[in-house]
Formats: sequence, C-alpha cells, structure tokens
Amino acid sequence: MELDFNSKFEEYADYEEEYYSLAETALKMLGIKCDPIISVSLIDNRYIHRINKKYRGIDRPTDVISFAFLDDGHQYQKVLFKEGMVALGDIYISVEKASEQAQEYGHSIKRELCFLFVHGLLHLLGYDHMNKEDEEVMFDLQEKILKERGI
Repeated sequence: MELDFNSKFEEYADYEEEYYSLAETALKMLGIKCDPIISVSLIDNRYIHRINKKYRGIDRPTDVISFAFLDDGHQYQKVLFKEGMVALGDIYISVEKASEQAQEYGHSIKRELCFLFVHGLLHLLGYDHMNKEDEEVMFDLQEKILKERGI
C-alpha cells in the first residue's frame, strides 16, 4: 500500500503511521486484495470550504471530502479483489472541523481524525450513506475498524 500523506499542521505529522495502520486493518477486514494508493491531506477550514464549494456546490467548510477514482460498482468488484496496484483516490480532512467535532462529541481529536480518515477511506472503497441501510452498513464498519485498532 502507498499512502501519500500531507499535513498543513506539523503537530499531526505522526498521523501518517496511524492512517496506514487503519487502512491496513480496513483492507484486511474487507478482504480487499489490491495494493492501494491513497492520498490523504490534513487541511484547514478555508481550504476545505473552497473544495466543498467548487466540487459539491456547498458554500461552507465540512469535515471530510473524498474523491474516489473508481466510480461504479463494476469497477470496484473488478479491481479491489484482484492483485495489483490501484489508485483509490484522495481524502481531505479539516483539522479545525475535526477539533470542533471532537469537543462537541466529547472525545479526543485523535479519535475524530481517525474516524474521519476511515469514513473517507470507506467512500474510496465504494461505501456510501445515501440511504438508511447503506448508512448502517458503513457506520458499523467504521466502528469495527476503529475498535480493531483500539480507537
């Protein structure tokens, strides 16, 4: 696996190892065979606001945005469960939003940043939460992955 990690925040530079471990756990748990390439960037509210407005038409900052390079179920099945390198996509996480949400939910910034990474990763792997059933599946997986890593 290749994890391209970028952070505007020096104090979170050590999250590269944490994210790598979380991704390995998720891939193993889901039985994914490919050798993924994932880009993750820890950014500020200003930057994620611009991305959210430009690509989603939403004029406000958000916590995490994922851009999956695979775009349909057939592609996911075709490449995720076969050996070979696959560029999955980009994950952008707002550290400022994560900090706000950690305080709001009463847990650590580490837990929130890890949760947001796993959430973004699952989107790259084809999971979504557009309806209640899909949301239950995705959110259950998020918690199982975090729990497996002791987070």
